[in-house]
Amino acid sequence: MKNISILGSTGSIGTQTLDIVRANNDLNVVAIAAGSNVKMLEEQIREFHPKLVCVYNEEAAGRLKTAVADTDVKVVAGMDGLIEAATYNSAQIVVTAFVGMIGIRPTLEAIKAKKDIALANKETLVTAGHLVMEAAKEYGVKILPVDSEHSAIFQSLNGENKKEIDKILLTASGGPFRGWTKEQMRDVQVEDALKHPNWAMGQKITIDSATMVNKGLEVIEAKWLFDVDIDHVQAVVQPQSIIHSMVQYKDGAVIAQLGTPDMKLPIQYALYYPERRYLAGERLDFAKIEAPDLNNFVGLKMAYEAGRMGGSMPTVFNAANEKAVAKFLNRKIGFLDITDIIGYCMEQHENINHPTVEQILEIEQWVYELIENRW
Repeated sequence: MKNISILGSTGSIGTQTLDIVRANNDLNVVAIAAGSNVKMLEEQIREFHPKLVCVYNEEAAGRLKTAVADTDVKVVAGMDGLIEAATYNSAQIVVTAFVGMIGIRPTLEAIKAKKDIALANKETLVTAGHLVMEAAKEYGVKILPVDSEHSAIFQSLNGENKKEIDKILLTASGGPFRGWTKEQMRDVQVEDALKHPNWAMGQKITIDSATMVNKGLEVIEAKWLFDVDIDHVQAVVQPQSIIHSMVQYKDGAVIAQLGTPDMKLPIQYALYYPERRYLAGERLDFAKIEAPDLNNFVGLKMAYEAGRMGGSMPTVFNAANEKAVAKFLNRKIGFLDITDIIGYCMEQHENINHPTVEQILEIEQWVYELIENRW
């Protein structure tokens, strides 16, 4: 059982973290904190039974105390309350999902209390990255990124030597106004800016994405998280939000993490790192992006057929293709004859399960002779 504390439990990241708790029976919420949403906090208390709840707004904290007087939960308020939630004794990992610089002190105190940090509060690193990363090193604490892009970079670095990074490629969707000019954006309304094309997020981060200030914050965050010079973090536009970010290495190789735009994946990865757990939800379907045309390019279709049949049929497929390609290059057959020849040879062959090396070589010769006799 892993005990977690969630700072910002009523926001987008916080509620999705609780969705992950619902789906797993080995996560236990011991402390939660929010700004002033008494109604949602009461619902969370009654469902997840945390021992400690902080409401940053003191007046709202008073109302929550009254609402949950029939429970044994301890209700606290203000910055002291946030720090108490962040450092709660039995918590092993703290999800820092508050928006803004309010997260700095609770994060630092949680690190000093030797709690691992699932970091979703980018402002903490943007403004105090030098303090946070130094403290994490001093106290032996993991900083596990929850931002989709930084989680992707973190995953793309697994098993690699960080000294061999050439640059980090931080992806951006471009937001709702990608391709617009300043003149076109002059009369943008709040409702327009809140219509992000791919992600469902809180209002502040959605507006930050529309201005691309969010990407600027993430560039600075990446500098601290991955200990690279800021000029080695390159923002690139990837409108579909399929590639979540990439790392380019000194040899030119680029390793990326891809997936659907779903924040539950980076949240769950941070909570269970290095384990990967099953996560319900939509899967990235590359065939929807552009599937191969199996009607006009039947060679691929026949390869699947040969592979499913197994035995000696893949030998027939391969040998027929080799011979047919050679004939085409010598201008003895047409381009479409290549796949016709492969199909003909597969139809004529009686499949052999588990062929020996001798049988494989005999089949190759049989295919060559079959083709020579007909074409």
